[in-house]
Amino acid sequence: MGLRPFVHVNCAMSADGKIAGCERKQVTISSGEDKERVKALRRTYGAILVGVGTVVADDPHLTVKGLGYDDNPVRIVIDPDGRTPDGSLVLDGRARTVIVTSETCKRQWKNAICVRSVGRMDLPAVLDVIARMGIESVLVEGGGETIASFFRAGLVDRYTVFVGGIVIGGRSAPTPADGDGWVKDNGINMRLVSSEVLGNGALLTFEPY
Repeated sequence: MGLRPFVHVNCAMSADGKIAGCERKQVTISSGEDKERVKALRRTYGAILVGVGTVVADDPHLTVKGLGYDDNPVRIVIDPDGRTPDGSLVLDGRARTVIVTSETCKRQWKNAICVRSVGRMDLPAVLDVIARMGIESVLVEGGGETIASFFRAGLVDRYTVFVGGIVIGGRSAPTPADGDGWVKDNGINMRLVSSEVLGNGALLTFEPY
């Protein structure tokens, strides 16, 4: 495969390692300082990517305030089975939207380009399509299973996680790298390159060895 987009995973987790409650609804974890960091970060990326679970649970708009249609990052939703609701904010026409489905999904959406992935979800091939669209960098914002799939495929170039001063609890509450089993038998070694206190929490930046 040729050059692929730079992949940066960014998320916030509680002090006990959860990204949401057991009901998988969004919980405020980030400090005000971290929220401002994320707003600025989004401006520097060609695309913002989430899984369909995040769209269904949180209905994010994934746009940057103050930017128009042509200047906003492209919104990408990983949605193998075509579960993105028609009224989702990612389909509001405020920015370009790409929905990636499996090759067996035939659904279409207004205000979105559909990309059919070979098999269930071939992430390297998806990134190749994204690169051919002229997108050089992707900010992956969740949820846990989507983040885990990028780690599992060895596609993460940078990982930033804000650890907030809140404990959520619950054995079934999602984590940053969620899903069935380990993303890799012996884990994935990451090098801590920086740490910073942001309000009542800390931002940790990791890169793969």
